[in-house]
Amino acid sequence: MNIVLTVIKLLGGLAMFLYGMEIMGDGLKQSSGAALKKFLGRLTQNTLMGVITGAVVTAIIQSSTATIVLTVGLIGAGILNLRQAVSIVLGANIGTTVTAQIIRLMDIDDGGGSLLTFFKPDTLAPIALIIGIIMIMFLKKPGTKNVGMISTGFGILFTGLVAMTEAVGPLAESQTFVDAIGYFSHMPVLGILTGLVLTVIVQSSSAMVGILQALSATGVITFELVYPMIMGINLGTCVTTAMVCSIGSSKDAKRTGVVHIVFNCVGTALFMIGMTVMQRSGMLPHLWGSIANSGVIANFQTLFNLVTALVLIPFTGIMVKVACALVKDDEEEEDKYPEMASLDKKLMISPAVALSEAKKAITAMVKAARDNVGISLEQFKEYDFKKTEYINRYEERLDRFADNADNYLIELSRNIETERGNLEVNMLMQCVPSVERIGDYATNFDEMAKTMFDSGLKFSESAQREVDILSDAILEILRLTVEALERDSESTARRIEPLEEVIDDMVLLLKNRHTARLRQGICSIDSGLVFMEALTNLERVADQCSSVAMLILGKNNEEIMKNHHAYLQELHASGDQTYLAEQKNRREQYLTPLENMEV
Repeated sequence: MNIVLTVIKLLGGLAMFLYGMEIMGDGLKQSSGAALKKFLGRLTQNTLMGVITGAVVTAIIQSSTATIVLTVGLIGAGILNLRQAVSIVLGANIGTTVTAQIIRLMDIDDGGGSLLTFFKPDTLAPIALIIGIIMIMFLKKPGTKNVGMISTGFGILFTGLVAMTEAVGPLAESQTFVDAIGYFSHMPVLGILTGLVLTVIVQSSSAMVGILQALSATGVITFELVYPMIMGINLGTCVTTAMVCSIGSSKDAKRTGVVHIVFNCVGTALFMIGMTVMQRSGMLPHLWGSIANSGVIANFQTLFNLVTALVLIPFTGIMVKVACALVKDDEEEEDKYPEMASLDKKLMISPAVALSEAKKAITAMVKAARDNVGISLEQFKEYDFKKTEYINRYEERLDRFADNADNYLIELSRNIETERGNLEVNMLMQCVPSVERIGDYATNFDEMAKTMFDSGLKFSESAQREVDILSDAILEILRLTVEALERDSESTARRIEPLEEVIDDMVLLLKNRHTARLRQGICSIDSGLVFMEALTNLERVADQCSSVAMLILGKNNEEIMKNHHAYLQELHASGDQTYLAEQKNRREQYLTPLENMEV
């Protein structure tokens, strides 16, 4: 019965430990999400800096698996290459040892000193919990909630650790437990397997090391048991990471998982050989049978990962080649917009990074739609079947991306906790349908051009020149839309509506003029109908660009977001000088040449 109660208390403490790590990690990721991307993207230009960056980021978010999963997401987004990812993997294993070094605080002997008492887990835990709850419940300043989560998570983590330590205390008096420890101490391979299996089950190397440190409080855990268990724990965490990397990821992402396995397997093999040679040659005789406390466990884990990383840094290129040999490339056509493949749910481990990459992906979507419009308008001059294949291929991508983006942004919105982040997600969600419609209009232009080609029809020379000028205006408004979204620029967004108004006037002029040509018999009825339909669709492209501009402006202006139509009415009636000046310039650039054109 006693053993059952001990296991229940141990598992309860483990649950609190894991939950505390989860809360603390969430708070850290929310408060430092933007910095994570900056660290991973910019500070990994050489292997050593990549290792340092991986270690620092892992120390921040308290999880090597989280760092590697985030790295995998950034590979898919095109921010990191495989070599950079490998260096981060090497560093991530070092960074995860910080948790064990924090846990070793339970070894502090205050000796009656009042100052050191505050650093003991049973004192730190309630202090951290009090601070965290105060910050979450009573302080309403921006960012305090995340700091409160970090403090609360830290307190829960240490409370769980204290509970585990108290639960295993009676085991020191159990002869069965002492005998089992003695058996495992002489079977290092069994120790490795035990550490591996338990880590795969628990899904956290830090938690397993924490359990080992808690067990050290019994005073019967020897160094002979500790070192193979820690190696097994490191192998266990790379199995979990490899599984995550292999699901729905790019080739380089899968290779990252392979590198993590290779790294830990090579490190384990090297250390096992080294430790066995040292033990059998009689080196450090006082070490092997000695009792391992929490500090010894933390130090060995740090030493193991640090030495392994230093040894393998020169062989980064070889590990990359091994990973590429095991996970081969598919022969696929080059992707013009790889950012559209970056909506990887693994990035949601850091919502700030996921949101940033979602914005990049949707900006790439606008670029792809813009390209399709430009190529499809060229089809009216000289139809090309290859261009139709290109347009259709990217239209399918746009449609798939729109579906994925909707689901992705909905799920992301549940993880965003800042008001600004929610406004950004809302804006992006509403942008996607407008951009998808722009892609649909490009397909319409291509189908019109194919119809004319199949029927042997062409626009008259005057009509084609008119389409060319209007097309220039359409491509310009699409360029402004891309720029406004990419740079999050309100000043650029405000330049879109004046141009949209000019495009409306251009379309009205051309429809009236073309009606006159039809009456005079200058243009055929069939080509004339296509021309009129093309004008309508071009006007709609401009309308969608205006909608995106209103969403960008409305993100920081509640009145605009509530009623775009009312804002536009007020803008047109207000006589705003900036608006009128931009409209005047655009009229001179596009409308005046049309008006002066000989027909």
